[in-house]
Formats: sequence, structure tokens, C-alpha cells
Amino acid sequence: MDTEPWPAEQFEAHRAHLRAVAYRMLGSVSEAEDAVQEAWLRLNRSDGRAIDNLAGWLTTVVGRVCIDMLRARRSRREDLVGTWLPEPIVSAEDHADPEQATLLADSVGLALLVVLETLTPAERLAFVLHDTFGVPFEEIAPMIDRTPAAARQLASRARRRVRGTPTVPDADLARQREVVDAFLAATRAGDFDALIAVLDPDVVFRIDTGSRPGRAPALISGAADVARQAVTEGRRFAPLCRHALVNGAAGIVVQAPAGRIAVAGLTVVHGRIAAIDLILDPAKLHTVVVDD
Repeated sequence: MDTEPWPAEQFEAHRAHLRAVAYRMLGSVSEAEDAVQEAWLRLNRSDGRAIDNLAGWLTTVVGRVCIDMLRARRSRREDLVGTWLPEPIVSAEDHADPEQATLLADSVGLALLVVLETLTPAERLAFVLHDTFGVPFEEIAPMIDRTPAAARQLASRARRRVRGTPTVPDADLARQREVVDAFLAATRAGDFDALIAVLDPDVVFRIDTGSRPGRAPALISGAADVARQAVTEGRRFAPLCRHALVNGAAGIVVQAPAGRIAVAGLTVVHGRIAAIDLILDPAKLHTVVVDD
């Protein structure tokens, strides 16, 4: 057996792809890094001479590790108070760094990651690998112990779920910002009618507080209820909001006087806000930096 460690350069050539796969599978940058690191450890314990397709081998390992992590995560949800939301990727407007750009290719917005979280691990893997990265079902099937036909069916089910929910924001980022500005202006003014005008009739407002109890329900739906929440609770926070890119789309970072940070991703579809994802869980915001 070949016990020589793999040259790091060979692994690094695939790291960006593996991180992108893992982030779509897990919705967490830190967990994605853990999955990629596990692939590196397994590679160094493997018989290098038996690996014909290193990219495929690594993708298989990361996929299986992610499935195990998703299953373990579901068993740890007892302490969750609000809605589970993904770990956001936040940057200053128009200044996403190259690593972030790689992770966010193909519009992996917060709303999409929320929908992916409702899938079974096998459905998620089949959809992510095939629809995002073009991996053939013949290669996906062994990762989930299914036939290629069964893997195709899993991806098809996942695809229907994704297409049934507004997850892809409008392509025009400047227009997204205009809608977000209108939302903030209406919130600051307490203008209920103006809020109704900028919200999709079926808008959803999800709140992730982690293990801490929140003042608002974890999920609010419908333009009237969301507008009412913005008028009663959001008005005092609106002046503290700053523009940011949240998973590549127009979003908001809030820094309270005490230093607490919140991040809101807003999914603008057809000129109206279809989803607001407010993340208050400190564990998911420790890397967010607000410029003075």
C-alpha cells in the first residue's frame, strides 16, 4: 500500500470545487470547511495508486461526509427556537472576494438554501451534484446507494420543490437595491401601505435566533402580517441598517449600539420582496464585519 502523503498541490487544485459542493449541501461555511478537511484526511490515508479520477473520488467523499453531517444535524435540532437558516456569506456591496465568488456561483442565495434544507440528504445530494455541477447520475448513484434511475428521480423531486418556491432573485442588482431602499424607507416611516406595495403577497419572513428565544414568531407569512411586523418591531432598527451583499444579493447588515450584529437576506423577485431571512444566531455571524 502506498503510504506516501498526497502532494498538497493536487488537493488544492480541487479545494474550491469541493467547498462549493459542501456549502450547497450544508448551508454552512464552517461545516463545509470541515467536510473538505475530512476529504483531505481520507485522501492521505488512501492508496493513491488506486485512484484514477481524483476529482470524482474527492467529490464522492465530500458528498458522503455531507450526508452524514446532515443526518447528525437533524438529531441536534432540539435546542432550536426559531427557524433554521443557513450561515450567510456577507460582503460589502460590489466587493465579494474571489473565494466568496466561487462559493456563490450559480445563485446560491439564502432562499434556495432554505428550500434545500427541506429535502432529504439523498435528494439534496442528487440535485446539487447533477443540477449545479453536472455530475452524471451514474456517478451520483453509488454515493447514495441507489441506482442511476433512482438518483434521477430524487433529483427530479428536489427540482420540483425548488421550482415551486421563489428562490432566484432578480438579476439586476441595482433594482434589488432600489426595492430594499423602498422597504427600509417604508419601515422607518411606519408606512403600512408602502410596505404592502413593496412586498410580494405571499412573502415569507423567517427568523433564526439559534437557541435564544426571540420576540417575534419564527415564521411570518403574507404581506399584511409581514408589514405589520416591520411597522411594530422593525421601525427602531431601520436606521441601523447598512447595505451589504448577502449571498450575492442585496441585503442588510444591522449593528445595534451594543455591538450585536444581525444579517437579513432579502429575495427580490419580479420587483417585490418574496422572502426575508433574518439571522440573529451569533454562531452564524461571528465572521461578519461591519465597517465603520
